[in-house]
Amino acid sequence: MHETRLNLLKALACGAFISGTELGEICGVSRTAIAKHIEGLKELGINVYSVKGKGYKLSSPLSLLDKKDIFKNFDSLQHSLTPSLDLSVLTQIDSTNTYLKQHISQLKSGHSVIAESQTAGRGRHGRKWVSPFASSIYLSMYWRFGTGYQALSGLSLVIGLAVVDTLTQIGILNAQLKWPNDVYVNMQKIAGVLIEVEGAVGDAAHCIIGIGLNVQLPDDIDGIDQSYTDIQSQLGVPLVDRNKLTAILLNNMHRIIRTFEAEGLTPFIHRWESLNVFANKNVKLVTGNQSIEGICLGINTEGALRMQVNDLQQTFHGGEISVRAI
Repeated sequence: MHETRLNLLKALACGAFISGTELGEICGVSRTAIAKHIEGLKELGINVYSVKGKGYKLSSPLSLLDKKDIFKNFDSLQHSLTPSLDLSVLTQIDSTNTYLKQHISQLKSGHSVIAESQTAGRGRHGRKWVSPFASSIYLSMYWRFGTGYQALSGLSLVIGLAVVDTLTQIGILNAQLKWPNDVYVNMQKIAGVLIEVEGAVGDAAHCIIGIGLNVQLPDDIDGIDQSYTDIQSQLGVPLVDRNKLTAILLNNMHRIIRTFEAEGLTPFIHRWESLNVFANKNVKLVTGNQSIEGICLGINTEGALRMQVNDLQQTFHGGEISVRAI
């Protein structure tokens, strides 16, 4: 984002009316230039009101990402299991997962990137992850698993637990998990996980762990084809501190990944099953043009979904499978 436009957004983030003259003084440009930059903000999907005699105002306050603030919040957390945070904070990017994949040879395990918006955010099955500016958490973390691919079974499930722990810590106590990578609140999606792995079989697994967490989505958002919710509507607050939220999430990710790396999925199975949104419910598994109906029983020690299909128990692994309610 252009520096002037970013400074303009920072000035408006409080949600109050500010005159064009004052904004020009803050940003070091003319009132005419301010008007052009306001149009640029609108092109990013940011709603800006203009009222004669009052100036400009955002439709609602924004919590903009601030690296120093994230670090301060992270350092204040008790029981942090990493001595220092390795984090890149970006304004706009195609995809945080793609960014890490492009720089993977230069990264240390635990390096993360977070962005204000994504122009080509991705979910599972190549679906688009709608990523409006300053409205959510778009975060990816690189982790090197020295024991290779065999160590990754169930990773998306435990990352889901890290998201649930984060939501619990900020006051959302009823989050649940949908196999293999979604987080729900009141049967609405609030977050998703995308795991991508680089490396040769038999070598270390270079893992990119992506999380999209809805924070305060615009009312007029387009492109989401399922029921969804966000943190702001669940908490009923005017503004969510995304820097504090990011620090909590990163701390939980580090804690859970280190346990997973040492002990695998086993320590997490019971808790995951207690949060299974489809526990003992009739579901439909869809893969390609095929669908299988049965009762969701939980997961096994490898993170595969256990289902009762007619009178038989069957297990299904991830990949291109989607689970849907009947």
